[in-house]
Amino acid sequence: MSHPAIGRLQGRLRRRWIAQFALSTLPLLIALFALVSRIATAQVAIAFAGIAAVILVVFASRHLRAITPGMIVRRLDAGTVTLEDSADLLLRTPDDLDGLAHLQRERVAARLDLAALPELRDPWPWRRILIGVLLAIATAVIPLPTKNPPATQPPATVATGADANKIEQTTLVSARLDIKAPGYTGLPERVEAVLDTQLAEGSVARWQLRLDPPPGAVSLRFLDGSLLALKEDAGTWQGERRIDASMLYRLEVEGAAPLADDRLHRLDVIVDLAPEIRVNAPDKTLSVLDSDQKSWSLDFEVSDDYGVVDAQLAMTLAQGSGEQVTVSERSLRLQADAGGDPRQRRYRRRLDLAELGFVAGDDLIVRLLVHDNRRPAANLSRSPSYILRWPADNAVASEGVDGIVQKVLPAYFRSQRQIIIDTEALIAERPLPAAEKFLARSDSIGVDQKILRLRYGQFLGEEFESGDRGKPPAKQDKGEHDEHASQQDALTSEHDHEVAGGGAPVFGSATDVLSEYGHTHDHAEAATLLDPETRKILKAALAEMWQAELHLRQADPTAALPYENRALLLIKQVQQSTRIYLARVGLELPPVDESRRLSGERKDLRDPRGPLRAASLEHAPIGEVYQALLAGAPADLGSFETWLRAHDKNIPDALGVLAAIDVLRRDPDCAGCRERLLDVLWPLVPTPPAAVRMRARPDEIGRHYLDALGKEGRP
Repeated sequence: MSHPAIGRLQGRLRRRWIAQFALSTLPLLIALFALVSRIATAQVAIAFAGIAAVILVVFASRHLRAITPGMIVRRLDAGTVTLEDSADLLLRTPDDLDGLAHLQRERVAARLDLAALPELRDPWPWRRILIGVLLAIATAVIPLPTKNPPATQPPATVATGADANKIEQTTLVSARLDIKAPGYTGLPERVEAVLDTQLAEGSVARWQLRLDPPPGAVSLRFLDGSLLALKEDAGTWQGERRIDASMLYRLEVEGAAPLADDRLHRLDVIVDLAPEIRVNAPDKTLSVLDSDQKSWSLDFEVSDDYGVVDAQLAMTLAQGSGEQVTVSERSLRLQADAGGDPRQRRYRRRLDLAELGFVAGDDLIVRLLVHDNRRPAANLSRSPSYILRWPADNAVASEGVDGIVQKVLPAYFRSQRQIIIDTEALIAERPLPAAEKFLARSDSIGVDQKILRLRYGQFLGEEFESGDRGKPPAKQDKGEHDEHASQQDALTSEHDHEVAGGGAPVFGSATDVLSEYGHTHDHAEAATLLDPETRKILKAALAEMWQAELHLRQADPTAALPYENRALLLIKQVQQSTRIYLARVGLELPPVDESRRLSGERKDLRDPRGPLRAASLEHAPIGEVYQALLAGAPADLGSFETWLRAHDKNIPDALGVLAAIDVLRRDPDCAGCRERLLDVLWPLVPTPPAAVRMRARPDEIGRHYLDALGKEGRP
């Protein structure tokens, strides 16, 4: 524990330094504050003073912490000879000292108590204090140029006489905006103290305004041209209107001075969105009925911003095949799960297939239709269609080989380009999938390739496989043969008879009669759909497809990819052939009326192309106005505003652009208003078309660099 005299000396030294620091810095701080307040706004001056004060406090606290007992002891030893350089012993307790040290501490303490405490404080900085005071007085007395008024503010009208200092403007004393949302939303009524707000679609807004001095009439001028006249009641101007769309409006007064704040106010409408549907089950748009499946489970989740009212399940049952398809439709109202938030509903239903009459060969299509509680017209949302299909019968008996026969959807097969894309994706992912998964995906792509090959083979009159290079591999077991036959039968429903020579014809069978007398396309040379050259190209494409299928089924997509690309090129050549003869089926056009030929009669004739219209850029006016504003040239803001109102649905934040245009039109000389409009228009400016530019000529350094490059390549 240090000696009490040390503490008293430390306190005296700290108080003297604080007084000196305050008298030295306070006048300077006052002078700077007065200077900033006269050349800038009051807010800037206050902020500057606050920052300066914080800096001074931090500096003072750091200096005060430096005034420690150790510093006091050093000053005592330096300025007092009688202490014999032993003042540091006063910082230690007597118990910690022994012998001569203890006697010397008592001796130093006695001398320090007997004599007056020495003066260790710094002298007063009178010169610095005087300079600060004179600077503060000069700043307050000497006149300085004040800040210019903003260009956006209109000049105030100064009255004469007794009201020489009073500005003749009408001010908005208080504003109250009562918002009553539609009843179906369930939103409570709320009160806003501002004229700009957001509200639900169809809300009723009620204005209550007080102005000083009282005007003769007050109205709300909306930017669409409509006008709402307010009525006075005990000095309060009131009026209400239903708001169905976002809009801009401005206060207008009559019989009084102009408003001090006549800017546009904005009301943003929150549109009632349609319900969102999430399908949990089924997990795919096309499902194939399992062998033991008796029902079909459906699970939907629906969310809406205000509430879901009604949900119906639209069901379509397609029965039959070919041209003998009959379609029946029915609707089923669903009940949501009990409890929960009305804005979050879940609908689950299990359909009894036997009750619906779902039998072999049928397709059941379901779709969920949901209405929300919007009034007067509810929003409707429709889910995607989900299909439950009865599986196609296998062409061959599959007893004992159920695990080998694949179920293929006959109506869906992929293009050659899609097969190439799938193969490239599988090659890119080869290090990632497991061996079993990779083999299954490669085999699936091979099946798609086979399906496409068989489809194109029908143009050559092929029944199954044909061609020299289209023979199946030698090592093919019976299970794989059954797989191919099953897939072919599933794909070609119009050719579901057996291969020629596969069995004796049955008397009275329509299939065998057609096979014997009217079916010739199982002979490749007998087909007359294509000319010889095109047939040759198509045969080559089928051969490439066969090789691609072979490598894909062997889990080697890298080797299959070149064959797939060559097959695509050959298919393109076939598609571009000019000598393709199709059967006489399909559309038959009516005969041409030759009596009207060369007569010029155009009655009852219509140009399918429609009238010729001049091409125009969609957002060209935005770029024109932006370029004019950027160059400082006068812009036709009136025409641009008209165009903007006609295309407000396609312009993001069209109301913000209209507000910026209105501000600039009211004060064309306002540079800040022009910059604000440029900032708003910049994201909307269309990207100019790409243009080829001439390469700039190189300077001296560039020419030297190009010459050096040219010399490098020379021998």
